[in-house]
Amino acid sequence: MGTVLPEDLSYGLDLTGLDPASLGDAVRAVFADAMADPVRMMTWLATLSISQQSAGLNLLKRLAGQSSDPVQEPAAGDKRFADAAWKDNPWLASMLEAYLVQTRAALQLIESSRLPEATRRKARFAMSMFNDALSPSNVPWLNPAVVKEAMNTGGDSLIRGMMNYADDVRSNRGMPRQVDTSAFKLGVNLAATPGRVVYRNDVMELIAYEPQTPTVHAIPLLCSPPWINKYYIMDLAPGRSFVEWAVRHGHQTFMMSYRNPDASMASYVMDDYLRKGLLDALDAVERITGAKETNLAALCLGGTMAYVLMAYLAARGQSHRIASATLTNSMIDFGEPGDLGVFTDEVTIARLEKKMNERGYLESGEMAGTFDWMRANDLIWSYVVNNWFMGKQPPAFDILAWNGDSTRMPAAMHSQYLRACYLHNLIATPNAFVIDGTPIDLRRVHTPLYVLGAEADHIAPWHSTYQGVRLVSGDDVRYTLTNAGHVAGIVNPPGNGKSCHWTAERVDRSQSADQWRESAACRQGSWWEDWAVWVREHAGPMVTPCDLPSGEAAPGPYVKNETAAPLDVKRARSRKKGRKNEKR
Repeated sequence: MGTVLPEDLSYGLDLTGLDPASLGDAVRAVFADAMADPVRMMTWLATLSISQQSAGLNLLKRLAGQSSDPVQEPAAGDKRFADAAWKDNPWLASMLEAYLVQTRAALQLIESSRLPEATRRKARFAMSMFNDALSPSNVPWLNPAVVKEAMNTGGDSLIRGMMNYADDVRSNRGMPRQVDTSAFKLGVNLAATPGRVVYRNDVMELIAYEPQTPTVHAIPLLCSPPWINKYYIMDLAPGRSFVEWAVRHGHQTFMMSYRNPDASMASYVMDDYLRKGLLDALDAVERITGAKETNLAALCLGGTMAYVLMAYLAARGQSHRIASATLTNSMIDFGEPGDLGVFTDEVTIARLEKKMNERGYLESGEMAGTFDWMRANDLIWSYVVNNWFMGKQPPAFDILAWNGDSTRMPAAMHSQYLRACYLHNLIATPNAFVIDGTPIDLRRVHTPLYVLGAEADHIAPWHSTYQGVRLVSGDDVRYTLTNAGHVAGIVNPPGNGKSCHWTAERVDRSQSADQWRESAACRQGSWWEDWAVWVREHAGPMVTPCDLPSGEAAPGPYVKNETAAPLDVKRARSRKKGRKNEKR
């Protein structure tokens, strides 16, 4: 394998559609910086040459039947090279070693540059993405698993693979399919918790779930999902649904389901999503249940808005309306944005704005593609090998089915979100962010909080989610860290022997995230069980469920990318037997 040139990388980035983030420019800047420092460049070349020579000598040793110590080995658990032939076959082992040597050298050149961290972050992401593409496992005649499958099927696997490829080019934007969606249907085995649509405006509709216990907590639970994806990640398959878990634990539960924006919503901003989103939903829950306070359970961007809502209500003297808030994988301090920081500098946002303004929204496929390329080996190249090279079909997996059902983003709102949060980090600065005419100051938030981070989260890094507990006030704040990722963090039902979480009774705000983790206790099992105990203390006594207004069956039209007429609610009749049936 030869040296990766900036021109090659730029061409590869054009194919992915990610060059608007100036990734190619960042890599060229790294090479220019290295060339401007001859001593450092010569040292890097000498180190690379020595490693390549050692790899060449290892090939000779393997051909002679002698043992060798590889200069570089794949990371533990790297599924690309799980086949024993990558170790046993001298040629494949040496080809893999040479690839790993070059990969390491390319990243070392970036790390040694004198460029700003923002530029190095882009270059690091671009080079990692390109190195992933150059993996020998992505060459069908070199991949031993592909060759074995072709031999075992008499070449049928290659024919099936070509048919899969042609189908993906025709109907999946040329990307390999990640999931077989034929096994899933909304309202049947996804978004299947029984409920009804009880309110609707032009931004969201509100689903009220049917109680499944004789009595419920007096304080209802309102779920605030992200509008960057469909809500049903919080109501996935039966047995794996957070909503189902909450309903079966006696919570009168409501869910917001956002409309998939079109060009008519181009001018909508976060102010609209606050007023017509959480505020309207909160009003509707209060009218339906008669409750004067509500518990929130929020995810990702829905959690960011929940933080904003609590500060907004505090500024208006209405903090009492939120009894507690559960904030899962939600950032409010964007000082350390993780991988998404690659795409959120001024130049990138300006280019993205130009594209969005042409049609009034950010197309769902563009955002989904960006997330996929962040984990290209898992979400792209593994399916290239499985579907196109080996002729197999992707699995039927509920999370991936949801992941493929993505949504658009209004142009003005998305631009405001990127600038206010990722570019300027305004919400974390007291009174710097103004929404609906109200300056936001998180220090005024005294609401009891259950904040969850996910150890393997590459979208909302857990160190960043932890910062949220340090920006608010109040003594009742609990931080929990699960060992899952961004999506599996919320889809975390009990019974998985690999699940664990770290938690502590209270948060010492003087502690950093790492100091908190050192002092926290690790517990086996799902964080859902820990949350159920915590939220019960903030949910009030048990009472007879209220009568729900009539409405069409969940999941409703919005999640199906359909539109529908507005639907208002009236306050439902009081609980059937009032407070006489209260019990702790």
